[in-house]
Amino acid sequence: MIPTPWRRPEAPDPAELARLLPAPGDPVMPRDRHHQLEEFLMKQIQQQTVPAPAPAAPRRRVLLIGVPVTALAVAAGITFALTGTGSDSPGKPASVAAPVVAAPVAAPVVQLEPGSTVQLASTTKRIADATARRATPQPSQDQYVYVKTKVSHLSTKVSTDTNASRTWVEPLHTREVWMSPDGLKGWLDEPGYQPEGGITLDRDEPGDSYYKVKALPTDPDTLLKRIYARTNSESDRDQQAFTLIGDVLREQLVPARTAAALYQAAAKIPGVVVVEHSQDAAGRDGVALARLDARTGVRTEWIFDRHTYTYLGSRGVQVNAVDNVKPGTVVDRTAVLERAVVDHKKQRPTSPDAA
Repeated sequence: MIPTPWRRPEAPDPAELARLLPAPGDPVMPRDRHHQLEEFLMKQIQQQTVPAPAPAAPRRRVLLIGVPVTALAVAAGITFALTGTGSDSPGKPASVAAPVVAAPVAAPVVQLEPGSTVQLASTTKRIADATARRATPQPSQDQYVYVKTKVSHLSTKVSTDTNASRTWVEPLHTREVWMSPDGLKGWLDEPGYQPEGGITLDRDEPGDSYYKVKALPTDPDTLLKRIYARTNSESDRDQQAFTLIGDVLREQLVPARTAAALYQAAAKIPGVVVVEHSQDAAGRDGVALARLDARTGVRTEWIFDRHTYTYLGSRGVQVNAVDNVKPGTVVDRTAVLERAVVDHKKQRPTSPDAA
């Protein structure tokens, strides 16, 4: 739900690369979608069914160094009320050709603004108070949570002939997700990055869902303990906790009191700061709660409208140079354009109902 979304782990070891990298000749795609298709293909193999034909192989291998944070959680075996799009697998093989991915564009570079803890408590309180007062729709079992976002993520192309690399980002594009409250049914439409018309996110077993998010405790301290219980010792547990909360925000409908508790819990995580100016994928300026991942050198920023304190989207900015990505490079951008409850899968709301 809330991707994967966002996208850049630390440089993996050879075993990790063998597991996560697309095979030579695979089409360019973010790791969350690669992982999604990988799960799907494994299910098809187990069921002795034949997957859809692979598209024509391109001439370059693609090394994705900018993956959504959701993919990190999935790779580590961590789940915590995620959006449903990072770990769900498509229901049936697509019979249509794979989409033609839009040509990559130059990565934007911004001036780095330092974060501070001076206004952390007061800013978080304003965000939480405004969120708790905001009315949010409550979907019934036969309805769908609809989230429309604008997204862009970083990738690096590596030539198999010369071993030379070049860093690019996806063009900003629209992504629409429909998920049932129980997480069993869904649809993803991402023109240019999914087959025409979209793909199913239906699954046989209940996944992370609106109902799971709704059931989370609304006391910040209790909630934070629940979050840390889902982390492991394989990497920075504080960063994992921050990532897990961010995943919920990305593509999910969160009840007002729960959302307020999530923001208050996040402020208690060591390393979280306030960045006074950040900009989402739609170009909207806001104040951000942020944390620097020491392993990847990327600071993830959750952006809020500075007047209404509505969650706008997220941004990942390279702070420390890693893998030849220079400081100030924007490696990940999202913007929530609409968030609502609709009656049918693939139905779009007539009037946006922001959460």
